[in-house]
Amino acid sequence: MLTPPRLKNDCFALPPGVDWTPVDEALDRLRKALRPVVATEVLPTSRAGGRVLAAPAIAARANPPAANSAVDGFGFAHASTGDGDQVLPLIDGRAAAGVPFPGEIPPGHAIRILTGAILPKGVDTVVLEEDTSTNGARVAFEGPLKKGANTREAGEDVGAGEVAQSAGMRLGPPELAILAATGVTRVEVFKPLRVGVLSTGDEIVPSGSEPDVARTYDANRPMLLELIRDWRFQAIDLGHVGDNPKALRACLDGAVGQVDAILTSGGASAGDEDHVSALLKATGSLADWRIALKPGRPLALGVWDGVPVFGLPGNPVAALVCTMIFARPAFGCLGGEGWRVPQGFDVPAGFEKDKKPGRREYLRARINAQGAAEVFPSEGSGRISGLAWADGLVEIGDGARLIRPGDPVRYLPYASFR
Repeated sequence: MLTPPRLKNDCFALPPGVDWTPVDEALDRLRKALRPVVATEVLPTSRAGGRVLAAPAIAARANPPAANSAVDGFGFAHASTGDGDQVLPLIDGRAAAGVPFPGEIPPGHAIRILTGAILPKGVDTVVLEEDTSTNGARVAFEGPLKKGANTREAGEDVGAGEVAQSAGMRLGPPELAILAATGVTRVEVFKPLRVGVLSTGDEIVPSGSEPDVARTYDANRPMLLELIRDWRFQAIDLGHVGDNPKALRACLDGAVGQVDAILTSGGASAGDEDHVSALLKATGSLADWRIALKPGRPLALGVWDGVPVFGLPGNPVAALVCTMIFARPAFGCLGGEGWRVPQGFDVPAGFEKDKKPGRREYLRARINAQGAAEVFPSEGSGRISGLAWADGLVEIGDGARLIRPGDPVRYLPYASFR
């Protein structure tokens, strides 16, 4: 088991003079600053579902392991046939999946063969049963057939000794299927990235607490914890800390060794009660990234005793957008998966918008029955209901743009961030 070294305090540092950072530039800087921080281990393939491969998985045998029939029908040597009506005598016996025919098929003869059966010696072509007529002694069909018709070559899917799955691949049901088919019984994988989620601020209380109009129920922590689980990382609940620097420091100290990355919400700006930024600044690791995006802008990045900290805005919509756009690809790097760009689609706009230049915007959106993206009527970053109403985000570039219904817009489904 190998554990990579921790991140250095200056990994998020911005060059002198950098103020507002465009989204693409911020993403590029983040990508270059990160690398895997989790250890690797070897597991039985049957227990590796959801894990990320740390090394290529090499096929122990070919898939398929031998040339076989793709259909139920009759097999023969292509050289024995030609154009027009063909009539071939049938030999006794048959070839079936798991029960290969032991002998050789003489030239000019055919054999009954079933789907998945290994091609007997002397057979290189199969005619589909529905395209034949037979009396049990002979089989008739119309030629010509293409050589190799209705057959599968040995190793046409994956050859023995080839890479069955590449490093960085997360193992889901299809990936596990090809590993099983090629005899890969053990794989080297990264340990799950452990992401701690911490809420801060005196104004935050747990949902269900005594009602108080001066207090806000904590929506960010349950939202982010479930998001981390949905992304197949290990979510660690670090709880809630009020505006108390000593308590916040103790919480961060306690998280070291228990988590590989930390998401905080609130306290990421430069106000009197923004203690996350203040503590990171005191360690010399704070990079106050002011991102040119809406919703969002402040993103405090730092390292606490080797653990990267992502200080998110306190408003839930901004917290979710920043987590999706910045934290998700960063977690992929930290967890060995590599930098992942969400799959987007150009769809017709189902709305109007006159966007001003200067910031990239992400609008809560969903696809309607006509295939157009409609957006939530309010852009306020405190309108949590819009997150549940939507099933994705519409991304509008940095420059000015006048959007009318039917104009193409970029739509990013929530599912593309998984």
